[in-house]
Amino acid sequence: MKMRSSPWRAAVAAALTAASGAVLVPASALAAAPQVKTQAPGYYRMMLGDFEITALLDGTVDLPFDKLLTNIKPDPLNKAFARAGLKSPVESSTNAFLINTGSKLVLVDTGAGNLFGPTLGKLQNSLKAAGYQPEQIDAVLITHLHPDHLGGLVAGDKLAFPNATLHLAKAEADFWTNAENAKKAPAEAQSMFQQASTMLTPYSTAGKLKPFEGDTELVPGIKALNTPGHTPGHSVYSVESKGQKLVLWGDLMHIAAVQFPDPSVTIQFDSDSKAALAQRKKAYADAAKNGYWIGAAHLPFPGIGHIAPEGKGYVYFAAPYTNKF
Repeated sequence: MKMRSSPWRAAVAAALTAASGAVLVPASALAAAPQVKTQAPGYYRMMLGDFEITALLDGTVDLPFDKLLTNIKPDPLNKAFARAGLKSPVESSTNAFLINTGSKLVLVDTGAGNLFGPTLGKLQNSLKAAGYQPEQIDAVLITHLHPDHLGGLVAGDKLAFPNATLHLAKAEADFWTNAENAKKAPAEAQSMFQQASTMLTPYSTAGKLKPFEGDTELVPGIKALNTPGHTPGHSVYSVESKGQKLVLWGDLMHIAAVQFPDPSVTIQFDSDSKAALAQRKKAYADAAKNGYWIGAAHLPFPGIGHIAPEGKGYVYFAAPYTNKF
């Protein structure tokens, strides 16, 4: 019996011919697509018990860690860089964290605002891309008053988070707003005192600045822990829901590739490197022993993960992408 031809048979035959090596040439070549070279606004979301956690990327900045890190010699530093495929300057993330408890929306740190140049200051874009508006923020918690953490508090001459209460350690506010401390500071640090006053004053004037002392629960499930060293009033924030825990470290550490394998490495940004080292070692040991989540401002975005002991130091496991909510 003779089989009749059909369009479907012709299409199959053409496909088999192409697969066997024949080259099909389009009637006209398409122009090459231009490279876009931009990223989407950065946010990462996960659940912690009943709390929704959203990491927000403020941007990245190149830092010369080979010059900034202390208490380490060039050879082990270069080996740590090589192991991670890095070289200085290293592109470093600046992260903030949003906690939706179901009744309160709480932001930990605010990014750099306009204090650092064009590669930072993108927190508002990330926040809006994540589905929230700055007017919805109920509380802003500041780990410390370095410009890459407080710069997003004010937008122009207005409160960037107009309905939020601002919380930070009293020791931190007192240090950075003290005129005598400013006079004694090195010339390169003078502007940081002025920036702190500029950012805090509008909240104080509006009656929205609420400094705290010691270890304090600020919102149900969110507790401030006193960790001085990086700055005189540096704080971390412990977040707990349904038996799950995340501790937001602020600047207890700066570069994963170096300071996890060797926690003794310090950085010039520390106001008291010995105290900062002690706080870092304590935080690492507790997180590794108890297995809870950690988040840090300068871990590669999203800056959330777990750590475990490895040799004389630790190894970091970044949070995996998840669609489970």
